[in-house]
Amino acid sequence: MTCSLTQDSFDGLLASLADDQEKAGQKYLEIRRNLVRLFEWRGCATPDEYADETMNRCARKIAEGAEIRDLATYAIGVGRMLLLEMNRERARAPLSLEKALEPSTLPAAPAEDSGRADCLRCCLAKLSPEDREFILHYYRGDKGDKIRNRQELTSRFGIPAGTLRMRALRLRERLQKCACDCVTKSHGRTVRYE
Repeated sequence: MTCSLTQDSFDGLLASLADDQEKAGQKYLEIRRNLVRLFEWRGCATPDEYADETMNRCARKIAEGAEIRDLATYAIGVGRMLLLEMNRERARAPLSLEKALEPSTLPAAPAEDSGRADCLRCCLAKLSPEDREFILHYYRGDKGDKIRNRQELTSRFGIPAGTLRMRALRLRERLQKCACDCVTKSHGRTVRYE
């Protein structure tokens, strides 16, 4: 990252800021302060070093003959490019074991879920065999399988798809109410199903 700075290139940088050495020094310090703030805002560990590096790169460009009209704006642009370089370097750097993420597993299902499942099984057992088979068949499978199962049910019962959906909705509502009541009784509190 470091770009060396000679006395001649530093003098050229100051000369581009102002004819008077005192004013040039003040402008240099103001630009450098703004750069330090930029690097602080962006989370650099050593904002002063990055500000110096930015000023060194600007001085080198001037020494190479580049005509820079507004050094303050140009320096901010060079600073932003330096930030991009810094981020690329960080991304390539290997992580230490202390900074690496801990492997994780999914938490075990709460015991309450097994109570809900028991209540649902109990409520399913209270349905007539025909209704139980219907609702289990209606919700069996994923995507394509579910669609085929529902088409099969419309054929078997000889009812339109809308009527089939209404029957499934009514059965599901009955099951939800039954399961909710069961869970409430077994845990002594109200549980809402979405």
